[in-house]
Amino acid sequence: MTLFDLVIRSMRKNIKHYYLYFFALILSVVLYFVFATLQYDTAVIGKTEESMNMDSAFKAAGILLIFIAGIFVVYANAIFLKRRSREIGLYQLIGLTKGAVARLLIIENALLGIGALVIGIGTGLLVSRVFLLLLMKLVGYEGFIELSFSMAAIIQTAFVFVAIIALTSAQMLYAVYRSTLLGLFNADKKGEHPKKPRTFVSAVLALLGIGLVVFGYWLSGNMMNALVFFNMLAVLASTILGTYLIFRVTISWLFYQIRMRKKGHLGLNNSLSLAPLMHRMKGNANSLTIITVLSAMTLAMLAGAYSLYYSTEKETRFAMPFDFMFETGEDEAKQFTQKLAEQDITFTESGVETLWTDGIIDTDAAPEWLETMMRVRVISAGQLQDAGLAIETPTTKTASFHDSSLVWLLKTMKMPFDIVLSSGENEVRMQVSEVGQGNVVNFPFSGSQLVVEDAVYQQLKNTLPAVGVIGHEKHLETMYVVNVEDDENLAAASEIFQHLKDDNHSFDFYSMYTRSMQSNGLLIFIAGFLGLVFLISTGSILYFKQMTEAEQEKQSYATLRQLGFTVQEIMRGVIRKQVFVFGMPLLIGLFHSVFAIKAASFMFMSDITVPTSIAMGIYAMIYLMFAFLTVGYYRKTVKTAF
Repeated sequence: MTLFDLVIRSMRKNIKHYYLYFFALILSVVLYFVFATLQYDTAVIGKTEESMNMDSAFKAAGILLIFIAGIFVVYANAIFLKRRSREIGLYQLIGLTKGAVARLLIIENALLGIGALVIGIGTGLLVSRVFLLLLMKLVGYEGFIELSFSMAAIIQTAFVFVAIIALTSAQMLYAVYRSTLLGLFNADKKGEHPKKPRTFVSAVLALLGIGLVVFGYWLSGNMMNALVFFNMLAVLASTILGTYLIFRVTISWLFYQIRMRKKGHLGLNNSLSLAPLMHRMKGNANSLTIITVLSAMTLAMLAGAYSLYYSTEKETRFAMPFDFMFETGEDEAKQFTQKLAEQDITFTESGVETLWTDGIIDTDAAPEWLETMMRVRVISAGQLQDAGLAIETPTTKTASFHDSSLVWLLKTMKMPFDIVLSSGENEVRMQVSEVGQGNVVNFPFSGSQLVVEDAVYQQLKNTLPAVGVIGHEKHLETMYVVNVEDDENLAAASEIFQHLKDDNHSFDFYSMYTRSMQSNGLLIFIAGFLGLVFLISTGSILYFKQMTEAEQEKQSYATLRQLGFTVQEIMRGVIRKQVFVFGMPLLIGLFHSVFAIKAASFMFMSDITVPTSIAMGIYAMIYLMFAFLTVGYYRKTVKTAF
C-alpha cells in the first residue's frame, strides 16, 4: 500500500469529522473570491465611485476575512491533530517514520484545502452575480450592470488560501516532530482533575470577574469625556479580563460549591453535564472567552451596520428636514421652482427668516468637549411650521436647541441649561428646555439652531443690533424652502437641483439619502457576510470540540447503557451540558454587545432598538443551529456506544 492509498483511506475514514470544516472553508473561499471579484470589477466601482471607495472597502473586508479564516483553520486543525493523536501513533508503530507520517498529513491537508479552493472558486463564479444583485439592491441601484470575469480575483484568492494551507501544513509538521509515542497515545486521556480551590482567593477572583464586567458596562455608558480614548481601552480590557475570570474562576468556583453541597453525589444528569465541564473548564476558558468576546464584537458590528442601514431615511431627514433649501437668494429658488413647474412636479415653497447671533452656553451644563462659544441661528417656530415642519412651539423665555452634528454631545447635556445670546454689547439670556432631534435647517447651512416662540423672536430682532457675528457677516438671513408633494418625484427634482447648482458640494434630501444608502448598504453587505463567516467558524469550532469530547466519553456512555440507562436518560444530562457550552458564550456575548451598541447609540438620532433586536435574533438562531447539530451527534454517539 502506497502513502497516497493511506491518505485516501484516512480521508474516507474521517469524512464525518471533516464535512463541516470543509463546508466552512468553502464558504470562506466563496466570500473572499466574491469580494475580490467586486473589488476588481471596474463596472461595479464606476457605479458607486462618486459616494464611496468600494475598492478600499472590499480590500479591508478581504483582510478581515483572511484573518477570520486563518484563525479558524489553524484552530480547527489543532483540534483534529489532537483527536487523531492515537492514529498518528499507530502509523509510527507499524513502521512509518515521522517524516512519512508528516507527508501523509500534509498531502491529506493539501487535498482537502485545494478541493475547498477549487469548489469555492467554482461556486464563487456561479454566485457572484447573485451577490452583485444583492449589493446593488442594498445600495439602492436599480439599473442593469454586468459582472465581468476576473482572473486577478482568482489568482489573489488562490494565493491567499494556498498560504493558509501552507501554514496548517507547517503546523502539522511541527506537531508530528515534537510529539512522542507515549504522548500521542495518552493525548486523548489528558484531563483535569478539579482541585479544591483556595476558598478566599477563588471567591475574590470570582467576584472580581463579575465586577470587572459590570464596571465595563457602567463605563461604556459614561465614557464621553476628555478621556474617551482611554475609557474605550479600559472598557475593552475590563470586559475581556472579566469574561476570562468568569469562565476560568467564577463558573469553576460555583460548580465546586454545587459539588460540595451535594457531597460528591451528583446523580446522572450532573455527572453527564457538571462533571465534564469541571474537568475541562481550565482548558476551555481560553476558547470560550475568545468566542464570547468575538461573538460580542460580531454582534455589535452586525447590529450597528443594520441599524445604520435601517435608519438611513430617518437619519437623513433629521439632518435635512426640508427637501430643498436655498441660502443664496430668492432668484435661485424661483429658477428652481420654475423648472419643477415645467416638469409638472407639484411643490410647496416658503421663506424662513433666521437671526444670526453669538451664543455662549452655560459651562456648568456643557460636556467637556463642547465648545461653549458658537454662532447660533435663531428661528421662530411659526415660520418653521408654515414651511411644513412639524415642531412644537416653545414656551415664552424658553427655547429648543438643534444641531445634528453635535447630537452625540448634546445627549449628555444637563437640562435645562442657559445660553447667552449676544450681538455687539447687547445680551439676552435664554433657557433651553430641550434638545431637539436633528436640525430645523438643512445641512450644511444649519450650524447650531435655536427655536423660539414668534413673539420672542421679534423681541430678539429688536434687542440684538445688526453687527458682525462669529464667522458670519449677515445678521438677518432668509432661507428659501421647497418641498416636493409627491415623494415619487424626489429623484427627478433632485436631478434638476443638482444640474441647476452644478456643484458637487450642493446637498438636498434625496441626493444625501441615496449617498447614505450606498455607503450603509455596502457596510451591511460586508458586515453581514463577515459575520456569517465568523458565526460558522466559531460554531464549527465548538462543534469540533464537542465531537472530540463525545468520542472521549463514548466508553462512559457504553457503561451507562450496560447498567440499564436509556438513551433519553443519558441525553438529558448531555443536553444540559450543551446548553452551557453554547448558551453561556451566546448569553454573555449578547450582554456585551447590548452595552456596546448602547455606548455607540450616540451616533444615531433615531431609535435603533428594532434593528438591533432583529440582527441579534438572526445571529442567535443561526448560532443555535450548531447546538442542535452537536446534540444530534451526541445522540448518535450514545446510541452506537452499546
